[in-house]
Amino acid sequence: MMTMKRALISVYDKTDIVSFARELDKLGFEIISTGGTLEILKEAGIRSVKHVSAFTEFPEILEGRVKTMHPKLMGGILALRNKREHAEDLERHGIEPIGMVVCNLYPFEKVTKQGADLQTALENIDVGGPNMIRAAAKNFENVIVVVNPRRYGQILSEIKKNGEVSAETREALAVEAFKETARYDTIICRFLEKALFSKSSHS
Repeated sequence: MMTMKRALISVYDKTDIVSFARELDKLGFEIISTGGTLEILKEAGIRSVKHVSAFTEFPEILEGRVKTMHPKLMGGILALRNKREHAEDLERHGIEPIGMVVCNLYPFEKVTKQGADLQTALENIDVGGPNMIRAAAKNFENVIVVVNPRRYGQILSEIKKNGEVSAETREALAVEAFKETARYDTIICRFLEKALFSKSSHS
């Protein structure tokens, strides 16, 4: 049975996120969220949703550049549940475990297709999202990582039927997550190579 019923949800693609979060709420999950995702979930009347700043007790800073990069989130995601030293660290620092991370990223290719200048493109590079995804994927034995809305139904079905998500599904989700962050980083690298190095080669 799942014991860490706490989900961190921050998505650009909001397809089916309200119905998914509502079902998690019914299953007893506490939901932590940010920005537009938080607003949509609150408007939908999902009781358990909490702003990430209320969870971390630290505000968003640098005009939103830093929202989720905080030890209370990263520690809650990365902690190994069966390791006594990790449990002691969590207790010592008041960190609560997070059992699910639901995150998908703003498609950077949209920025590049719109012919954005370098500064605009840099401002659209997501740092916190890939950070959360990679942390959850690294700890897939303890954390469910979801980057694709098409997985919502399967995850809910497994939790309702078995009280947890199977090891096989967790592994598949982790591979999907690393593929997504690799794809995202590749698009950024290609853009920066063109924007920076082609400029210097013509100077």
